[in-house]
Amino acid sequence: MAEILKVAMPKGRIYKKASALFRSAGWPIPMDVDDTRKLVIPLPEAGMEFILAKPVDVPTYVEYGVADIGIVGKDVLMEENKDVYELLDLQIARCRMSVIGLPDWTPGIRQRVATKYPNIASQYFREQGQQVEVVKLNGSIELAPLIGLADRIVDMVETGQTIKENGLVEMTTLFEITSRLIVNRVSYRMKNVEIQQLCDRLQQVILAEKTN
Repeated sequence: MAEILKVAMPKGRIYKKASALFRSAGWPIPMDVDDTRKLVIPLPEAGMEFILAKPVDVPTYVEYGVADIGIVGKDVLMEENKDVYELLDLQIARCRMSVIGLPDWTPGIRQRVATKYPNIASQYFREQGQQVEVVKLNGSIELAPLIGLADRIVDMVETGQTIKENGLVEMTTLFEITSRLIVNRVSYRMKNVEIQQLCDRLQQVILAEKTN
């Protein structure tokens, strides 16, 4: 009998795309699960259990083994730097990480950057040879240049509409972001058959969608 796979799923915009991908790969995930308020969802017909978590917490659940696998954006994976395996680029929830500021920005003596991603931002500016003070914020990052808290911000951009509406511009794209399938190191050995089957079926769907 196949073992149940515990899957850490991010709540929010990635979840619906991820669950649709799983359905396309042949797993019977009920549609009503997409709108549930439950945090742990047994899916015995699919041989899975979904654990719904904040996106930033998914790598932690996988690293500690309370989830065997998880789905997480590349941005979170790079920022959190957890001890997990990255198995597959799912090619969903595509966006980018960018440096953003006011159109008339010019470098000052003391530069300050606001972001939800202090590790990513610090590493990028170090590599550019720029000395900046990084300020961590948890929400409404676009506000920082408007009220003088920071000269620039580093944030995720999907359509760019929010930054345009606030009079900001993208200055530099750091990297492209998609959602990834990650796995706990021990689970990868103990449940290898189930995890490999999952990977293979998802890969087939991703390749098929790419060629259509």
